[in-house]
Amino acid sequence: MWVPPEDVDPVVLHAPTRKSIAVFGAVRPEDGRLVASLEKTFDAITFFTFLEKLLRHRRKGRTMIVVLDNARYHHARLIRPWLHRKRAILRLLFLPPYSPELNPMERVWKLTRSVCTHNQYFPVLDDLVERVFLQFATWSRPNHTLRRLCAVI
Repeated sequence: MWVPPEDVDPVVLHAPTRKSIAVFGAVRPEDGRLVASLEKTFDAITFFTFLEKLLRHRRKGRTMIVVLDNARYHHARLIRPWLHRKRAILRLLFLPPYSPELNPMERVWKLTRSVCTHNQYFPVLDDLVERVFLQFATWSRPNHTLRRLCAVI
């Protein structure tokens, strides 16, 4: 940013922190519904909890296919027996390594940052979480935006 020397330097507010949150998310491309879950960390247990939550949104008589990157917790031994038991209704499809451009959920995260966080100051992390989850609540119903964004053509 350039400021003329005769002007007083602007003050840019920002939170001096590196705090973060962990959010799991999935979109049903058919109607654009988002299912999101806030967790303290990304690990096998929280991923397992998210998969259980996701299955509650499965349409009866349909197999759910979840597209994933290759994070370690996606391959955890802890969830393998459960996945084996659920193989008739749930399949995990792993993308090639280092290919986030193929993951539709990455587009959702980018749109979320654009809509919710760009040019916004959040003095505390809870304000940011509240703003993001207000948007997620809107997207938890069928919507054209995420349907188009995550469309498989």
